[in-house]
Amino acid sequence: MKYFLIAFFFIAQFTFGQDNNEKSLSPKSLSSPKATVSTFLKNLQEDEFHPEIAAKTLNPKFIKGKDQELIITQIKQVLDGAGVLIDIDEIPDNPNYADSTDKKRYYLSEIEFPEIYLERSNGKWYFSKKTIEKTPELHQKVYPFGTDKLMNILPKMGTQKIMGLHAWQYISILILIVICVLIHKLLSWFFDWLIYQLLKNKGYGAIAHDYIMPVAKPFSLLVIVGILIILVPVLQLPILFNHYFILLLRALLPLFGTMMAYKLVDILGEYLMKKAAQTETTMDDQIVPILKRILKIFVIIIGFLYILSNLRFDITALLAGISIGGLAFALAAQDTIKNFFGSLMILFDKPFQIGDWVTAGDIDGTVEEVGFRSTRVRTFRNSLITVPNGKLADMAVDNHGLRKYRRFYTTITITYDTPTHLIEAFTDGLKKIVDEHPKTWKDFYHIRFNNMSAYSLDIMFYIFLDVPTWGEELQYKEEILLSIMKLAKELGINFAFPTQTLHMENFPGQPSLSPEYQEKNQVSEKLKNYFSASNKK
Repeated sequence: MKYFLIAFFFIAQFTFGQDNNEKSLSPKSLSSPKATVSTFLKNLQEDEFHPEIAAKTLNPKFIKGKDQELIITQIKQVLDGAGVLIDIDEIPDNPNYADSTDKKRYYLSEIEFPEIYLERSNGKWYFSKKTIEKTPELHQKVYPFGTDKLMNILPKMGTQKIMGLHAWQYISILILIVICVLIHKLLSWFFDWLIYQLLKNKGYGAIAHDYIMPVAKPFSLLVIVGILIILVPVLQLPILFNHYFILLLRALLPLFGTMMAYKLVDILGEYLMKKAAQTETTMDDQIVPILKRILKIFVIIIGFLYILSNLRFDITALLAGISIGGLAFALAAQDTIKNFFGSLMILFDKPFQIGDWVTAGDIDGTVEEVGFRSTRVRTFRNSLITVPNGKLADMAVDNHGLRKYRRFYTTITITYDTPTHLIEAFTDGLKKIVDEHPKTWKDFYHIRFNNMSAYSLDIMFYIFLDVPTWGEELQYKEEILLSIMKLAKELGINFAFPTQTLHMENFPGQPSLSPEYQEKNQVSEKLKNYFSASNKK
């Protein structure tokens, strides 16, 4: 019995030792990046699965034991799940290979996974320490929400292959399609029936139809694509198909996200327009459409960059090129950029608003529109002036539209033969007109007999009208001037004009040509009767 056990021990040692020797690595298996990657991939294939041999591509300084097989398997699952296509022929076979920074490193997918790379150690190429440390985190990123556990279940459903796929893969694809259809129907019901009907019942049916429903479709597609990105890696599809399918899904994700954000900008713009309509100023009515256009352009640019990034383009070089091109464009379009920043200054400083009457240099008219590049002013000749905003921002702008009161100043001239008591009565009557008019500023005005010119006695008439527009100003000036003329007629005041009067002595048998004026008490009675009659009217 003893000799039998000894013989069995030697036979077993010879048999298993020979098997281990067959599975051991050759001296050239880790001699270059190409050799290491070939060893890694060759021993993790479905029909030749030897994780214990593939694990020798990990640097033994940083990991040992059974963890080696787990980490090396996770690295393969990360690359396959993300659809990283590795071309062995493009990998350098030089043992002394160095990257662009002169480091002994080789990245399997520098854009997608810069944490996974080989580095040379003791004359051999191994997966780096950083790769070993980051692999569990990357594995969790590619297989979130515990979906990696499904891979331990699905292959057990069968190993038979039909047209390159296992039976369990066909069943899983069918289940995934059913899930996507059910989610699409559920989201459609949620938007079409629940939200739309709820808003319609509250009187917002038009808003729901025009703004909410356009968001529903891209949102539904966004959710479905997100689910596919999470579950497709679990299916372990052929790497070539998985590579292009994952690329497509990753491009569709920001595409549908951009479409949804673009529609949301319309909803935000509608909300801001309603808020702007509640304010007194009209400038924000002009700002909102400009802000809406800026946000839409921003959404499109960011979405485009995300699509390129998800298609594994190096957008860093693209952004650098755009920056250089942008600098050249800025130098060639200084005036355009100046006008754009002039627009921003006008929009934020608000020196005027739409509808204001402004004067700036030779420009005099009403502001009709403030755009990205220029401001349009309607002159009083009904012509339209387009002023570059860069120029307008540098000019002194007199905004007549911001006046709280509009000044009305004129000189009333009366004849020299007007008695003093009649002048006093006339000025009192003018003050009464101002005090009783509903659109005059009662706290500040000046009505004084202040000058004796060559042909007239001058009364300064200096008042302010509380009106917002020029049309109303003209209307109330007319009312006041007519009241002045009626008062002058009632009191017998004669307005002077540049004339010369020749006074002759009395002719025999003819009445005197010199005017006769009423006494003071008679004038006061007439003044009192005039304003009493005006109040009754």
